[in-house]
Amino acid sequence: MHKTIVSSPLAPAAIGTYSQAVVVDRIVYLSGQIGLDPASMQMVEGIDGQIVRVFENLKAVAEAAGGTLSDIVKLNVYLTDLNHFMTVNEVMACYFSEPFPARAVVGVAALPRGALIEADAVMVLAG
Repeated sequence: MHKTIVSSPLAPAAIGTYSQAVVVDRIVYLSGQIGLDPASMQMVEGIDGQIVRVFENLKAVAEAAGGTLSDIVKLNVYLTDLNHFMTVNEVMACYFSEPFPARAVVGVAALPRGALIEADAVMVLAG
């Protein structure tokens, strides 16, 4: 098995022992992104800002891997408060169009750096 590691300066640098994404064949496994601003490495304010930042970070990594958000086939979203579920849907509609990826939204007790949301994804590259 050949693995290619993907990294983008337009997404936050890894804050642990992981890669931003790993490509195996045409499948790209995108690590979880939280609402960190890649320039300052500080958490953006509020749930709305964090949701947007998470999708911007995923977009940057997807593009660094040679794809786009429309190539994502599976998306996992983790929320510390499931009352933000509808807000996630509203913001997600700005980044994804039909056919939407398969998705799970899970309520969690806590996320790294006090984040309110985290999302990871699986993407399949054309070809």
